[in-house]
Amino acid sequence: MPLIPDKAAFQNVLAGLPLVTYQPGETVIVAGSKTERLLILKTGAVAVVKDDTEIAQVAEPGAVFGELSVLLDQPHTADVRALEASQFHIANATAFLTQNPIAVLYVATVLARRLDGANHALIQIKHQLQSGEPHSVVVKTVSKIEGFLHAGGAAFI
Repeated sequence: MPLIPDKAAFQNVLAGLPLVTYQPGETVIVAGSKTERLLILKTGAVAVVKDDTEIAQVAEPGAVFGELSVLLDQPHTADVRALEASQFHIANATAFLTQNPIAVLYVATVLARRLDGANHALIQIKHQLQSGEPHSVVVKTVSKIEGFLHAGGAAFI
């Protein structure tokens, strides 16, 4: 049985949060800032940009942004920019995570899925390097790992 058996329970938690809409081209999160909030994508699409390089595009409802900054108590490590009109549930991260065990499990599940995907891609890179695959093939796999590590992928909603 999964830790979070009822996805409707998390959606109910989100329903109580305020919504904010960003227009195409607007910056949702600025690298180096410390917002102390979580953003959960309701609709739309965003790009995750680090050092002027787009490392992921995310359009999956339920994708979480800002969790690493909060959990590690450090500034955001990448910009998040709206690619189209995008609506987010916004939460004060500390209050949201300390008062909602379902939210903690949700964020933990998102992070676990990212780590699992990155682990699989790392194994793939090792095999590619050992078998002498062309540089271009290895680069694609590295990009996949970057996407796993920085994307706000949703676990179940």
